[in-house]
Amino acid sequence: MAVRHFLTLLDLSPSELNQVLARAVALKEEHRQRIYTDRFKNHVLGMIFEKSSTRTRVSFEAGMAQMGGHAMFLAPKDTQLGRGEPIEDSARVLSSMVDIIMIRTFGHSRVERFAAFSSVPVINALTDDFHPCQVLADVQTFVEHRGPIQGKTVAWIGDGNNMCQSYIQAARQFDFELRIACPQGFEPREDLLNANRDWVCVVRDPKDAAADAHLLATDVWASMGHEHEISERRRVFKGYQINRELLAVAAADALYMHCLPAHRGEEISADLMEDSQSVIWDEAENRLHVQKALMEFLLTQ
Repeated sequence: MAVRHFLTLLDLSPSELNQVLARAVALKEEHRQRIYTDRFKNHVLGMIFEKSSTRTRVSFEAGMAQMGGHAMFLAPKDTQLGRGEPIEDSARVLSSMVDIIMIRTFGHSRVERFAAFSSVPVINALTDDFHPCQVLADVQTFVEHRGPIQGKTVAWIGDGNNMCQSYIQAARQFDFELRIACPQGFEPREDLLNANRDWVCVVRDPKDAAADAHLLATDVWASMGHEHEISERRRVFKGYQINRELLAVAAADALYMHCLPAHRGEEISADLMEDSQSVIWDEAENRLHVQKALMEFLLTQ
């Protein structure tokens, strides 16, 4: 059977994605009860980080350990990839020694090339174009607090970045309406918008996106690689903030999320970050559970 990879949300069918989410919820309950198994004893997860991380590294490493396996952290300075070895060569060698690989990198083509030459499953842990693991955790969080997301309305507020683009694919796979509020010139990829027009639209006014929405989501105004643009982006994105004024036009029971790290007072107000009703911390924790479910799914195909 061909090796399955998870590079975008389109790599699994809608039914498979829901299967992973259901398993993540079950694994979360087992975690609460401190129930663990050695199902993947002697399995090794190779973790390739070409971009820095907190939540991604801890959630994948802890997740594999909780399933009885071992995780190996590989930074550019620790591997030949960081010295110019062809991706294809590294993929062939590393996949002959480990059981599953996750990659956090820059261009999406890098993870695609790696997967094409890997003999074991490869997980996209973030590229410049997509962040599917985080969006899976977001959907899990919504399901836990509000039930199925199908048929709901989601508002994305801010930059049309990798998170936004994975939300576009999530709208298709989970069948919800996505309204993207972003400034002119900061839209997500046009091909993604065109391919998903039945589920997605772009507006300029955040209130138009948030009107009666069941979920509001955002990310930093300047993602990794755009830090040098922060002064200009602060000017352009002023007004694209999730705050109580925006929540006031959303559905009465609307949730709001942020994938973290957050810049309080920029893309989200400080009071919402610290609100006792916030689900942002559940959202962060769910990276652990949904990624365990995802690894289990890929390792048992």
